[in-house]
Amino acid sequence: MKTVLVTGGTGFIGQHLTSAMQADGWQVEVLTRNADKATRTLAKGIRAIESLDQASVPQAVINLAGENLADGRWTEARKQDMRESRLSITRDLVAFIGRCETPPNVLVSGSAVGYYGARGEEILDERKQPKNEFQSHLCADWEAQAAKAEAHGVRVCFVRTGIVLGENDGALAQMITPFKFGLGGHFGSGKQYMPWIHLADEIGAIRFLVEHQTLRGAFNLAAPNPVTNREFTDTLARVLHRPSFAWIPGPALKLMIGEMSHLLLTGQRAVPAALEAAGYTFEHPALAPALEDLVGR
Repeated sequence: MKTVLVTGGTGFIGQHLTSAMQADGWQVEVLTRNADKATRTLAKGIRAIESLDQASVPQAVINLAGENLADGRWTEARKQDMRESRLSITRDLVAFIGRCETPPNVLVSGSAVGYYGARGEEILDERKQPKNEFQSHLCADWEAQAAKAEAHGVRVCFVRTGIVLGENDGALAQMITPFKFGLGGHFGSGKQYMPWIHLADEIGAIRFLVEHQTLRGAFNLAAPNPVTNREFTDTLARVLHRPSFAWIPGPALKLMIGEMSHLLLTGQRAVPAALEAAGYTFEHPALAPALEDLVGR
């Protein structure tokens, strides 16, 4: 049986991914800080380990670990933690790969559409370069660290993920709360693009990259139809049968959450050009049906 080693396997995306990989016939091992706690969270049969020394020799490695950028204000200390949490585990994985007598076939390593920085209405495919912004540097350095696995003969794919929409967790669950109280609405101008992706396509795309041996490099994991923040909130309101009248001005949002507001007020019009060119077919390419699938009643 093929083995896949996953970091970040107890997170929102990771739990669904590990279950899907197991269903595909993979033996799944999850690197985690607390194996006992992880075992209670993960699907039955998934092996939790606390050290790479305990890992089997994998045929694939999926690296999703990293401190959540939305978990608090971006102080200088937190920004350093966000950076180091990504680079350190990726550095350790590359070293582990180098020690394997038979290297894995592929490393799928996390990144984000924040790689591109604030670009307004510019359509962003994988050929676009990063900007001189914190999140751009963070993603570029993360990818550069993962790319070192290529020296060991490993195929490397970078997944530049957008806003992942799931039913009971993640960004969508947080967005729905104000709508329940009739306080839903857009941020700032509402013209900033939101590169969203349904959880099923996030998982499907990662599995696609693992299985297709010719694929390497950067892939935007975002639906082919990005929408503006105003379009997103208006669509969500219609699906929930709730109003969408509220508005949070940009300065007010910055006062509330600090530098992190930059992510919400700028956005990226990222499109999955490389993924579609490789032949991946989205289950949920349009926002309204995707939201109906997740939260429609």
